[in-house]
Amino acid sequence: MITKNQKLNKKKFKFGIMNLISEIQYFPSVILYKYLYKFSNIVFEQYESYQKMSFRNRCMIAGANGAVTLSIPLETGRNQKTLMKDVRISNSEKWQSRHWKSIESSYNKSSWFEFYKDELKALYEKPVDFLADWNLYCFEWSVKKLGTGFSFSNSASFTKEYNPDEFLDLRNAILPKNYTEFEPIKYTQVFEDRTGFIPNLSILDLLFCEGKNSGNLLKSQPV
Repeated sequence: MITKNQKLNKKKFKFGIMNLISEIQYFPSVILYKYLYKFSNIVFEQYESYQKMSFRNRCMIAGANGAVTLSIPLETGRNQKTLMKDVRISNSEKWQSRHWKSIESSYNKSSWFEFYKDELKALYEKPVDFLADWNLYCFEWSVKKLGTGFSFSNSASFTKEYNPDEFLDLRNAILPKNYTEFEPIKYTQVFEDRTGFIPNLSILDLLFCEGKNSGNLLKSQPV
């Protein structure tokens, strides 16, 4: 069976004039950002039914013992059929504090942690009720640090299939079960001497390791 990411790896795109549509993820994998740099406009899907086992409510960072999953708890659990724009976060579990402590523990010795930590800590102290809002805050923070001005918007309705001559549809293409299968973007990670290189982690990993060079590295990657 050919997976969606295998199809993406083989397809040729008319970069620069096409639109890209994706679900809005929690500090997405560097793979998504690699694609973002190739398109003139980005649309985030808000009117889909929430999909479990995705990066909508989780992201992957590098820890001393390997990849670490940061997962956001949801009010009605992950087996819900709520529209993505209406999915509520369960804030009774103090997940923001836990996630920040994990990020700090993983990256406090990285080259760029001191440069980003104050603003990122402030983000994790920001009250938020809806998952889509939080993911958008994270995306906006990340692109600001990358030093780029992506043109992006939220979908106004749900479209099952887009015209492939106008859109690259990345919805449900980059998932926890397959993200390591994409061609990796190589750089030196904090614990690489212990764990080996862990491919395609959250954009946070790249920013803490490469800092201001992250955008140039992403732009230089073929897709």
